[in-house]
Amino acid sequence: MVKKLSLMMVVVTAWYLVSGCGKSDSSDVEQKEKVPVEVSTVQIGKVLQSVKYRGDIAAEIEVKVFSKIPDRIEKYFVDEGDAVRKGDPIARIVATTIEQGVKQAEAMLVAARAQESNLAVEFERAQRLYQEDALSKQQFETIKTQYESVQAQVIQAEAALASAKSLFSDATVTAPISGIIGKRYYENGDMANPAVPLVTIVKTERVKIKFNVTEQDLGKLAIGQTARINVKAFPDQVFEGKVQKISPILDPSTRMAEVEVLLDNEKGILKPGMYAEVEVITGAIDNVIVVPRFAVIENTSLEKVEGVDQVIKNYYVFVVENEVAYQKKLDVTYVNHNWLAVKSGISVGDKLVVTGQNNLRDGFPVLVINAEGNQQ
Repeated sequence: MVKKLSLMMVVVTAWYLVSGCGKSDSSDVEQKEKVPVEVSTVQIGKVLQSVKYRGDIAAEIEVKVFSKIPDRIEKYFVDEGDAVRKGDPIARIVATTIEQGVKQAEAMLVAARAQESNLAVEFERAQRLYQEDALSKQQFETIKTQYESVQAQVIQAEAALASAKSLFSDATVTAPISGIIGKRYYENGDMANPAVPLVTIVKTERVKIKFNVTEQDLGKLAIGQTARINVKAFPDQVFEGKVQKISPILDPSTRMAEVEVLLDNEKGILKPGMYAEVEVITGAIDNVIVVPRFAVIENTSLEKVEGVDQVIKNYYVFVVENEVAYQKKLDVTYVNHNWLAVKSGISVGDKLVVTGQNNLRDGFPVLVINAEGNQQ
């Protein structure tokens, strides 16, 4: 392509130089005044229909891990970028007061069980005496009530101990899922705030891109459509994903709906936070005349349509017949970023000017400097 452009520049420069020189015989002048162009043969093809938007890449799953205890962070066990498995320790929070509470609960349980043990012996003795009519019913009911009260105290002490131990176990914060530490929000010695996470854990085997689409494009989208993704970090690589979610509602302030595309990221080269261009393929037009967009001259004009002024975009190309360029206005069915689907204006087999068209006017003689038969 570089060689072709260099050749084109040389030919165009030579054309301008010789066109300004003195006259020679008429046949030489006519040959020198021909505009150099490259042509391609018009063919039938397929044009993909698509919509393009931009969005940020995010992990498919992102979990924020919080400390339930508002105290000082004694130690972090992980740092950003570390891989963790579910249940691995993330950080340990200072919990001196809670630890003392556990010991106190244990002591209360020991005391309650000792009292229960003593009353159990007395209750068995009271039952025996009551059955032998050696103890009044009132005395028996009093001992029975005391025994049942102590049993309840034991249950209460056991629950208090379990609660204290659970709270103490929260001092060691663990990973709720397997993944990668995406961000760490504190340093050792900082005071943990239950409203601010300790870390964020992400799963990046698959990533997602969210973007807002207009009401006009929303009807073209459907779950499962193929999406092509480009990122600046890898300009020569195209990633492929699928439309995963389409919001059932539009934001009334913007009249736009959120769409989510999901794509595989097994190599982990796509990072959350990257800026991505997303092209969703919404359909295709088959068996149509196709024209590369770089060969087209586009202009806009203000025209009346049913009595209303509207901005109309027109598309023109040049075709070569007998070394003469003729301008043709295209009736276009669809335009994407690279191709036009043409309804009429040119025919299959026409020699379409693909380089040099900006130097032409209708009826200009041309010099075809390539022998290419197909569109590039």
